[in-house]
Amino acid sequence: MQYISNYFKLDELGTNVRREVLAGFTTFISMAYILFVNPSVLGASGMDKGAVFTATALASALGCLLMGILAKYPIAIAPGLGVNAFFTYSVVIGMKIPWQTALAGVFVASIIFMIITVFKLREAIINAIPHNLKLAIAAGIGLFIAFIGLHDGGLIVANKSTVVGLGSLNVSTTWLTIFGLIVTAILMTRKVPGAIFIGMVLTSLLGLITGLIHLPSAIISSAPSLHPTFMVALTHVGEINSLQLVVVVLTFLLVTFFDTAGTLVGLAEQAGFMKDNKMPRVGRALLADSSSMLVGSLLGTSPTSAYVESSAGIAVGGRSGLTAVVTGLLFIVGLFFSPLLSVVTSQVTAPALIIVGVLMAQSLKQIDWQQLEIAIPAFLIVLGMPLTYSISDGIALGFIMYPITMIAAGRRKEVHPLMYGLFFVFLIFLWILNVN
Repeated sequence: MQYISNYFKLDELGTNVRREVLAGFTTFISMAYILFVNPSVLGASGMDKGAVFTATALASALGCLLMGILAKYPIAIAPGLGVNAFFTYSVVIGMKIPWQTALAGVFVASIIFMIITVFKLREAIINAIPHNLKLAIAAGIGLFIAFIGLHDGGLIVANKSTVVGLGSLNVSTTWLTIFGLIVTAILMTRKVPGAIFIGMVLTSLLGLITGLIHLPSAIISSAPSLHPTFMVALTHVGEINSLQLVVVVLTFLLVTFFDTAGTLVGLAEQAGFMKDNKMPRVGRALLADSSSMLVGSLLGTSPTSAYVESSAGIAVGGRSGLTAVVTGLLFIVGLFFSPLLSVVTSQVTAPALIIVGVLMAQSLKQIDWQQLEIAIPAFLIVLGMPLTYSISDGIALGFIMYPITMIAAGRRKEVHPLMYGLFFVFLIFLWILNVN
């Protein structure tokens, strides 16, 4: 136990093994839905859902373990939401590209990722982002995940007249979200340790007692076979031979790059890891991310990325890589106890996401709102993420506007050369998304 404490520098970080384990559990519970959502989304492309389930668990476990052991950050990695939908609905169904070829595209993108990570290009870009925009990214992610929580919990729904509106209180499961939100808010206000985790447990118990959450049909089940998707990406690399597929690879690359970069920066701001506008050991964190993406593509899943739900673990005190290690081990356990995960419904995780959104939005107070050349791009990032339902799209809006407002304010020399480069990258990025 002392070796673990020394390796992860728990005393130095002001934490302990118990708190880190609780944080790991909290993060896992907050993101366990991906074990079921990812097979459902990728299954629509024709992929075997059982194989995708196993690939999702293994890729997530590897990413979390590498992040925890190498980078020593309490940040979890798993197949990204959004990019998996792009994989299925835009690439496979929209462009009529076989899922095997699309998976090969993910593999090629992951190889490029590894190369630019080794040459520290990703690290250089992250360090070039101005402090105010990093704060905006953190706050934007907070609003984004709070919006996800409100929607998943049934409190916010689609509305043809007003785009979105208040959900119906006649829906029984919505009251689970309300109960969880009230309980968690009270516990947080009272500064009860592990408040978010306790809130999720109590909400699950209420759901089981009232019958709103069904009892699992079993406790233990064997892991589905990987055979239908294993190494398919490698055997179809030769099919990446057209401009259309090159665009697909670049889109996988861009979306995953900036989703991960934005999430890492936002979580680092939340946890207080940033030093002199830089994230220590960011190179190792990016290596863990790109490694899991590479392995994940070979196992049979869409690109992996750092997960915003890690903020739930950070919020309950997770500060070291031990949190991510625990989360990774739970993904392996989840392979055999998958029926139990059905108890953790979206109404159970929704209150946690909303509360964490509140915590992350606190970085708004540190942004220099008095200078419009800073305030305008920062605002576009903050508002853009929830309204476009995409971290990378929100970043694109702000990063395109930033050089424009800085030049207009006569401060062009203060803009890092890489930020000018990102201006053009994001213009191309948005063009690609609209063309496809």
